[in-house]
Amino acid sequence: MTRNLFLRRAFTFCAMLLCGLLLLEPTETLRAQSRRLPPTTDTQQQKKNKRPDPSEQKEQEPDPQDVLPEVETVKVSTSLVNVEAVVYHKKSGKIIQGLKKENFAVFEDGVQQPITNFSTPEAPITVSVVLEYSKLGSMFGFYGSGGQEPGRYEVLRPLAAFVSQVVRPPDDYVSVIAYDMRATPITDFTNDPQRLNAVVNLLLRNHPVSNEANLFDALKLTLIGGRAESVVLDNPKETMTEYAGMASLQGRRKAIFLVSSGIDTFSRTNYDQARKIAQNAGVPIYIIGTGNLFFKKYGDQMGALDGLGGATTPGRMTMLQAQNALKTFARETGGEYFPITFEGEISSALQSINALMRSQYSLGYNPGDRRDGKQHKIVVKVDVDGDGQFDDKEYVVKNRQFYNAPKS
Repeated sequence: MTRNLFLRRAFTFCAMLLCGLLLLEPTETLRAQSRRLPPTTDTQQQKKNKRPDPSEQKEQEPDPQDVLPEVETVKVSTSLVNVEAVVYHKKSGKIIQGLKKENFAVFEDGVQQPITNFSTPEAPITVSVVLEYSKLGSMFGFYGSGGQEPGRYEVLRPLAAFVSQVVRPPDDYVSVIAYDMRATPITDFTNDPQRLNAVVNLLLRNHPVSNEANLFDALKLTLIGGRAESVVLDNPKETMTEYAGMASLQGRRKAIFLVSSGIDTFSRTNYDQARKIAQNAGVPIYIIGTGNLFFKKYGDQMGALDGLGGATTPGRMTMLQAQNALKTFARETGGEYFPITFEGEISSALQSINALMRSQYSLGYNPGDRRDGKQHKIVVKVDVDGDGQFDDKEYVVKNRQFYNAPKS
């Protein structure tokens, strides 16, 4: 009797273990970082997640669920410099809307440029969410909370709040890219709330597997595209795909929402290259900075320099440099940086980000055939009351600060 009971219990345990392995199988791809790709098209040379050309769509056909519709078409020139600008009052912080093309002036290296393209902040937004999903980031969250919650919650909480509080389907479109050692698209642009919830749930169910956090590579992929891991939620057979960046997306109000500690451990792209890419893309980057509670609690106990693990065991200098990098990305692209220490600060930061993203005036000018390979300073001035005088003392214009001309 005892032997039979033992055999029955052993058989039951093996069956339960097998079921558990089968249930875990869909998420093991993410754990092992062999992310999945979107289905292939008939033309293998085309980018598999390339946004559709509005001219190729038939008017009588409805837009598919995850395809960007044709809205607010903007005249595009190959040498057009796009500038997203937000105007707000210096003292009150109130964002100014209802301005016209005549209220703005764009200067490049001090020389005023004719504004050839202009649109008001009435279009829906298209946002790429980029979040750090690494063991390094989770360590900051875990010890910052005193071990009271899983460390990955520090980056997933802003993502979940952004999806639920900021995104307005079906007009807004969102893509999500998670990065550690590699940047992995979790979903391409979608306006489906269920798909976005699936992204949050997928990341909640899984755990980061790498100590590396290659922020600069992730920004490069997000902005200009390239060879990347598969789109996880599309469940394709391939392991790699060509990913189209934000810079190639035309006719939509664009922004990046970045959740990161700012530390870059081992990117192929260096800081200067990432900075130039961000400057040229013309896409404002709005940032939630993580790891701040950890740094405030343990910063005075950390060494000045990194440990034996390099940036994966950061010192005070690396933490400070990371914060400065995030501030620079936000400032030079016309975005904003919000260093979050406590959970209660997230809602207020997202309200500010939402207001800024939805209040962007799109300006464009043609720099001509200049191909000197040099960096050029961009300044946007505003005349709110239309009296012919710029209102620099009373109002602030937040916009990208540089344009890097190509080399001949």
